[in-house]
Amino acid sequence: MDGPKDLHEIPLIRAGLPRQSAERAELAGVDGTPLALVHLAPPLLARLTVADARAGDERTPEPERIAAAGELFATATLGGLTPHAYCELQSRVAGVPIAVARHSLHDVAETFANVGAKFVAERPVGASAAPVPGEISTVWTRRGDVLAVIAPSNNPGTHTQWLTALACGYRLVVRPGARDPFTPARMIAALLDAGVAPHYLSLLPGSHATGDALVEAADLSLVFGGDAAARRYGADRRVILRGPGRSKLLHTGAITEQTVDVICRSVGYDAGMRCTNATAVFTDADPAALAAAVAERLARLTPAPPQSPDAQVPVLPLAEARALREHLAGRLEGAVDVAAPLYPEGPVADLGDGSAALRPAVLLCDRPDHPGARIELSFPCVWILPWRREEGFGPLRDTLALTILGGDEPLAREALRERSIRKVLLGPIPTYQAGRTSPHDGYLSHDLMEARAFGTSA
Repeated sequence: MDGPKDLHEIPLIRAGLPRQSAERAELAGVDGTPLALVHLAPPLLARLTVADARAGDERTPEPERIAAAGELFATATLGGLTPHAYCELQSRVAGVPIAVARHSLHDVAETFANVGAKFVAERPVGASAAPVPGEISTVWTRRGDVLAVIAPSNNPGTHTQWLTALACGYRLVVRPGARDPFTPARMIAALLDAGVAPHYLSLLPGSHATGDALVEAADLSLVFGGDAAARRYGADRRVILRGPGRSKLLHTGAITEQTVDVICRSVGYDAGMRCTNATAVFTDADPAALAAAVAERLARLTPAPPQSPDAQVPVLPLAEARALREHLAGRLEGAVDVAAPLYPEGPVADLGDGSAALRPAVLLCDRPDHPGARIELSFPCVWILPWRREEGFGPLRDTLALTILGGDEPLAREALRERSIRKVLLGPIPTYQAGRTSPHDGYLSHDLMEARAFGTSA
C-alpha cells in the first residue's frame, strides 16, 4: 500500500448495495501512511437511506444465516480483504494491536453463532414471537423498524452488540467510527453473503451531522461514546446510550499475587481499549503498595507499532499521544503517577515513524472521592483509591462492570442493589469477562422490544 492507487476503498452501502460518493476522505495509519479511501454520506443521504431501509419487506434474518455470516467474517475474503489484510488495516488505522484484531475475528464469529440463543434467553417468559390463534396472548414485538448505530473505533468486538438488533428484525443503518469503518463493513459484507436481505444493512461513514440526521430519521438509535455523546443525545428518549464504561474493581483484604494479576488483566486486556477495562480500583488495603505492584506489572506491556505481533498498548499519531498525556497530567489534582518513574524515556514511546505508543498510567489517589475515578481514557490508565466499607457504594456509582476481590458475598449482593452498577463479578474474575448470554449493559433487546397483548378469534 505505497501509493494512492493502492488505497483500499470503502464504499457506502445503501440498503445492501455499494455506492460511491462525491465526498471522500483519505484514511491514514497512525504513522501517517495513507491506507484507505472512505466514501462519505452527507446528512440528506442518511435520511434517504433510512427511508430505503424502511420500505423493504419483512424478512427477519434467521439465526442460522447470522451464524453462517460469523464464519465468513472469520475466514473469508470480503470486500477485497482477506482476514489477515483486514486485521492489518484495522490495527494500523485504529492503533489497536494486531493481536486484538486477530482474536476478535474468532470472538465476533462466536457472537454471531450465539445470537439465536441470546435472543431466546432475553425474551421474557410468557411472551411469544407470534400470536396464538384463538387466544389473547403476550407477543414480543419491536418498538420500531429502523435502528441507527453510531459506532466507535475503540475495539472490533464492540460492533457485535448491534447483532441483537438484527436478530430482533431491525433494519440497521451504521455510521462507523472515523478510525474503524473496516469492522462494520466486513460484518455487513459477511451478512449479505450469508443471504440476509439487503435492505436490512446499510453503512454510511460520515460526519457528526450525518450521525445527527440518522438519529433524527431512525425509529431508535444505538449510540456509543463517552460523556460528550451523553450530552449530545441523552435528552432523546429514542436513543440508547452505550458508554462511558468506568468499570472498576473493589478490593478487600490482603494484597496477593492473584489480586495484582486480576487487576492488571482487567486494566490491560485488549490494550485497555474496551469499555469493560477497569479504570479505577478501590481498596481497603494500603493503596500505595497496591499501586506500586500494579505499576510494576503494567510497565511490562510492550510498546510497538500496532501491526507488530509484540504490540500490547495503543498507538496514536505522535502529537495526539503527547496531547493525551498532557491532558491527563492536567487532571491529576494531587494524584501521583507511580508508573512514570518506570519509564526513563517518558510515558509516550516515540516509535520513530510519526506515531507513539501510550505506556500505562497508574494514578495513586489520597481520597475515595477523587475525580480521577470518573476519567476513562483510551489506553491502560487506572486510578487507585482508598475505600472503607462505611463509605458504601457512593464512590463506585456509574459503573459498567465491577469485580469484587476478597470473597465478600454480602458486599456483592449489596452492589447488585446499586442500580448504577450494571454487572457485578465476585471473585478473581476480570471486569471484561462475560457469559454466553449474559447482558452487557442490561439486555439491548429490552430497549428494542416490548411485550404487548394481541388476540385473535378462533
